[in-house]
Amino acid sequence: MTYAMDRLIVTPDDIDLSRSPLTGHLPKSVLGETYVLGAFNPGLTRLDNGNLLLLVRIAEALKNPIFDGHVHAIRWDDGRYVLDAWPLDLVDSADPRVFKLRGGGWKIIALTSLSWLLPVELTPDGLEVVAMHYDKAVAPQDSLQCYGIEDPRISRVEGRFLMTSCSVSPERHSTTLYSSPNGLDWTFEDIVLDHQNKDMLIFEGKVGGEYWAQTRPLGDVYFAYPPGSEWRAGPSINLATSKDGLYWKPHRKPGIRPHSATVATARMGGGTPPILTPEGWLSLWHGVEPKELVGIYRTYWSLLDKDDPACLVRTDHAPLIEASPELTRPIEHQMYLRDVVFTTGIVDGGDHYIVASGEADLACRITHIPKSVFAAKVESMN
Repeated sequence: MTYAMDRLIVTPDDIDLSRSPLTGHLPKSVLGETYVLGAFNPGLTRLDNGNLLLLVRIAEALKNPIFDGHVHAIRWDDGRYVLDAWPLDLVDSADPRVFKLRGGGWKIIALTSLSWLLPVELTPDGLEVVAMHYDKAVAPQDSLQCYGIEDPRISRVEGRFLMTSCSVSPERHSTTLYSSPNGLDWTFEDIVLDHQNKDMLIFEGKVGGEYWAQTRPLGDVYFAYPPGSEWRAGPSINLATSKDGLYWKPHRKPGIRPHSATVATARMGGGTPPILTPEGWLSLWHGVEPKELVGIYRTYWSLLDKDDPACLVRTDHAPLIEASPELTRPIEHQMYLRDVVFTTGIVDGGDHYIVASGEADLACRITHIPKSVFAAKVESMN
């Protein structure tokens, strides 16, 4: 499906790394030079002044990661940034985003970049950049974030801005919570979900007086559904509830699950924080069709019951948003992944929704989706 208003709003060339949190920490030579591997997967909210706020993940990588027979990774270490060296004969670097360490009984990886978050203010329609707030950047501040902070999602609940993010370290791959009084100044609260439970999306409003969230635990083993089941075993979007937004209890009922009728959503995870519509909670999420190393990422939608979000009102197997080679043509020289769109934010734009996505793990994309699109889909499914 195509949309009349659909464009890239932030690309790697828009980022000024002289104002990066890493500036001044790495070696002052060619070995310490960095570049923007991606400016993507942004959280999205509307500020009190009416403008939109993108919280953009900046993946900053070494230009020359391999030297002296080693591959190097950036790591935060007690307020400074350092380089770790791994012998080349111990690594597999087929994926440009990570390298695998050979040996041992587990899948162990290190990242080719370190991510921090840049607040980017946009016009109310999301189509022009107003300011890049480098002074408000969100950077690692604890050992549990030593490999970076990734994929923020912003929700506004009862006037308070809440941001979940994935914090990466050898200690754990966890979900962390930040809060803000204004959407620009962010305070680290704590870990809220433990190892490999990510893509946490807090509903933009309470249900029955409690906070609700979608989560997506990962693992190496999944149990099979019975033969003939409408569901496919694998990663799914689960639910959790909280009385204070900090301590979370898993919900006993399943959330959104992969459907056996299609392989396009064989793997899935949360996309945008669910927003309340007259018909229920609108949830945009990603489905991944297996293909080569990374797969094909597309955006889908589901409508959840307003009083019991574990109840699915309706969904659609047709993708809402797909990767756009036309949009990325001007930055073709920077492409390292294809067939990936990763939707991460949504706000009300009147007769349409303004939707933010990461495109190709490289840039930020803004799409205006008419509300009539969802109404038309509803009619076609009744």
